[in-house]
Amino acid sequence: MPLAETINRGLKRLPPGAAYALGLLPLGWLVWRAISGDLGVDPVKTLEHRLGLLALQFLIAGLCITPLRRLAGINLIRYRRAIGLIAFLYAVLHLAVWLALDLQFRWAEIGSDLTRRPYIVVGMVAFVLMVPLALTSNDASLRWMGTPGWRRLHQLVYVLVPLAALHFLMVVKAWPWEPILYLAAAVGLVGLRALWIRRFAAGGAAR
Repeated sequence: MPLAETINRGLKRLPPGAAYALGLLPLGWLVWRAISGDLGVDPVKTLEHRLGLLALQFLIAGLCITPLRRLAGINLIRYRRAIGLIAFLYAVLHLAVWLALDLQFRWAEIGSDLTRRPYIVVGMVAFVLMVPLALTSNDASLRWMGTPGWRRLHQLVYVLVPLAALHFLMVVKAWPWEPILYLAAAVGLVGLRALWIRRFAAGGAAR
């Protein structure tokens, strides 16, 4: 029996709801570390960074679902909504820590950062693009918008994920391997998707 078929059979026993529980495990671990005083000398910055990184990791995981199905035969489609909503949750928490704990609602400073710091502008644009996707990640929105309109809206993910990865790279203000690899993965996955769409369109035109 092929490995992919074995994996898919195992996944059938895992309901989509279990993906939410698994996705929240890192949050539970972060809360435990915060309670235990294990977030280093600057716990707010550590928490802010880790939440943002988790959001990016789940966003990239969501982009991996289609390539895994097409290239490896592993079908994770039923978990894509959960992965996307978990990514949004971590992005919301990342933003909330920045607003409430880091800048402590100093609105003048927040407004200044939003106009003077490019990495914050990029990150905020990525977050704003996530909001309509999260709000429409339900069956009612799919029925109301229709499948074509819903799919067009959710193509924003191919813009926001590279922006989120770029935000991470700009935050570190250097060129370490980790953010570069995340950006390369985001751009590569979007490029792969664009290539498939182009080939599909070319095949349709040929027919």
